[in-house]
Amino acid sequence: MSADEPTGPGPDGPAGPDGSGGAGPDGGRPGRTAATGQGGGRHRRRRRRGERPVVPEAEFTSYYGMPILNRPTWKALDIAGYLFLGGLAGGSSLLAAGAHATGRRSLARSAKIGALGAISASTVALIHDLGRPERFYNMLRVAKPTSPMSVGSWILAGYGPLAGVAAATEVTGWFRRTGAAATAGAALLGPAVASYTAVLIADTAVPSWHEGYRELPFVFTGSGTAAAAGLGMLATPVEQAGPARRAAVLGAALELGATAVMTRRMGLAAEPLERGGAGALMRASKVLTTAGAAAGLLAAHRSRTAAALSGAALLAGSAALRFGVFRAGVASAEDPKYTVVPQRDRLRARARARRGQEPPHGGHGEAGRLAGEDRGTPGSR
Repeated sequence: MSADEPTGPGPDGPAGPDGSGGAGPDGGRPGRTAATGQGGGRHRRRRRRGERPVVPEAEFTSYYGMPILNRPTWKALDIAGYLFLGGLAGGSSLLAAGAHATGRRSLARSAKIGALGAISASTVALIHDLGRPERFYNMLRVAKPTSPMSVGSWILAGYGPLAGVAAATEVTGWFRRTGAAATAGAALLGPAVASYTAVLIADTAVPSWHEGYRELPFVFTGSGTAAAAGLGMLATPVEQAGPARRAAVLGAALELGATAVMTRRMGLAAEPLERGGAGALMRASKVLTTAGAAAGLLAAHRSRTAAALSGAALLAGSAALRFGVFRAGVASAEDPKYTVVPQRDRLRARARARRGQEPPHGGHGEAGRLAGEDRGTPGSR
């Protein structure tokens, strides 16, 4: 029923000849202050200055004020830390293999030990979030290629022992051939360890995670590479840290470039990555990663202090990125707008495609416009 259709007698008197109620809420003449929408009334009046509309502006709410999606129950410190440490481990194994092959013993040693320490802490964080260790073991009872969680569990189960053997043989000097094979095997699994967590969180319905599914693995891989390079510069003499400095530049370029492409393509779902606490973390990550890579390229080859500062900035930037992505996902799940608006966008794009007006890949290009419409009154649609 529109605001102009007759509704019978008003609360203050009989209905007027134009179908409106009796005296208005301010005691004036009938219909004089009524706000009209797009209904079938013949007479449309403009609202006077200062008058309030009868129909309030639309807001994105759900039944009983509950969110449309369940808020992720993962603990921020455990899971965001798990994301960061997994990337650090995978990137360190790649760096260790390169250092091992080129005879840079100090860099290889620090990278192998760093990979083992990071994957061990990552596994502890995951098990702590699960609540009971046997839950992790239960995930290894089946192998399901279509499940990122199952695949990730098996990747960890294969990577952890390889990283352990590589580090142990490096420290003890025993079984060097076995250690070299384990180093190569860990390096082969390193990119998967660094990136599978991105696939894992993108496989959920959380808008700011799911909509970045194309670029997020590249973001995490670049971030993990930059973090591993930072650790290498911190723990290695300047004269042996050349591969770490070059890896820092490559990792930072991949991370920053993939993040820029991802946020541009995601449309409305990228808002939580740019606002609030998550936005502050993402901006800090960008500054720290850029500064760390620049310092590593320009000054870290001459100064041990510059190398240490560069490495610390890269590690902090990688950690800030993972915590920022985590917080953005939680924020997008709590606000119904990030679920409803993209769905409407896709439905309208498909409807236009059926009418032959455009191809059926609408996605989120118009999400911002739809968000503006949804913030307006029903009469403006």
